Amino acid sequence: MLQPELTEPLSAGDGARTLTLRRGEERRLAAGHLWVFSNEIDTERTPLGEFAAGELVELRTHRGAFVGHAYVNPHALICARILSHEEAQPVDRALIVRRLRAALALRERLGPAPYYRWVFGESDLLPGLVLDRYGEVIVGQIATAGMEALREEVAAAVREVVNPAGLFWKNDTAARDLEQLPQQAQLAFGTVPQELTVVEAGLAFAAPLAHGQKTGWFYDQSANRARLARYLPPGARVLDVCSYVGAWAVSALRAGAGSACCVDSSQAALEYAAANAARNGLALETLREDAFDALKILAGQGRRFDVVILDPPAFIKRKKDIPQGQAAYRKLNQMALALLAREGILVSCSCSYHLAAEELVSAIQSAARHSGRFVQILEAGGQSPDHPVHPAIPETRYLKAFFCRVSGEVG
Repeated sequence: MLQPELTEPLSAGDGARTLTLRRGEERRLAAGHLWVFSNEIDTERTPLGEFAAGELVELRTHRGAFVGHAYVNPHALICARILSHEEAQPVDRALIVRRLRAALALRERLGPAPYYRWVFGESDLLPGLVLDRYGEVIVGQIATAGMEALREEVAAAVREVVNPAGLFWKNDTAARDLEQLPQQAQLAFGTVPQELTVVEAGLAFAAPLAHGQKTGWFYDQSANRARLARYLPPGARVLDVCSYVGAWAVSALRAGAGSACCVDSSQAALEYAAANAARNGLALETLREDAFDALKILAGQGRRFDVVILDPPAFIKRKKDIPQGQAAYRKLNQMALALLAREGILVSCSCSYHLAAEELVSAIQSAARHSGRFVQILEAGGQSPDHPVHPAIPETRYLKAFFCRVSGEVG
């Protein structure tokens, strides 16, 4: 069990100062967006350099009208994020508790099992905060200086709302670098195991905590994994590329697939995948390789699969990566098509926000044309409903998943 470290609470400051927008810059915020960019601030009236990272402020228009209570980071391009639009409701523990309860009510309506993303940042009006629930364990990630300053208040609110066995901060994401925050992992309170337990669609899984990806599990794909069953031919041969701990492969085996092969560059992840299959009375094959190298090896062996699932990490993390990332998605899909049987199913996913859904469709179609295959898109999926989309913040919609029928016909 991991024990908590003793840390001093980080203060958000007493008595919020005013941060003033330039003339006309309130329009996007009035439409519901929560981000304020540094070039939208009237720095002559309120110089950003005079604010501390994480400081709470009152955001006001050029004419002094109240816009919202926000936290600020003068070192970041997104220099402020709004937490409350109610002037009479400052940012305090009561506000955080209210937000947590509202988020919890949604997740409890989605299903009775306590395994889900509890808080999804801006979509739950808690920008910079992610909380995932694993039964009696909560794993959180903080991405911004403002939420870091509220970390102790968040922990106290979590304790008040669900009183879990433990809360673990897995603050090891690259997003913290943009906010000039250190990457670290530590226990906030209670005790947590070294290994997380997940229950999804009646299947039992284990995932690593400290050394796992994201918070340990990819809850955002749970709805898409449930969709897969209807497209599986009896006894299907399944290839799960970038499998992590085997959630797609094990779900497919339970739904009637005859065999499954997991591909991942992490030996530890593959060992978890094999153990997760065994935990559910199943068995699978593993191949430790980079995704592109693995597909080349399998093609060289003459292997064929009825279903290929592509769930790679984000190839596009910044706008400047778009051309290279688009080429990578085309190449990966083309290599996958070469491994599909004459009649097969391709599940092609992207978690890159900067790759639009239609661009992934173009990558799939381009791959099909170069492979002499005909592709029909049967269904489009997105992130699971425990990752709701904020309609005014397109950045909260990031996951794409296309379920495709692939035939030997040339389209």
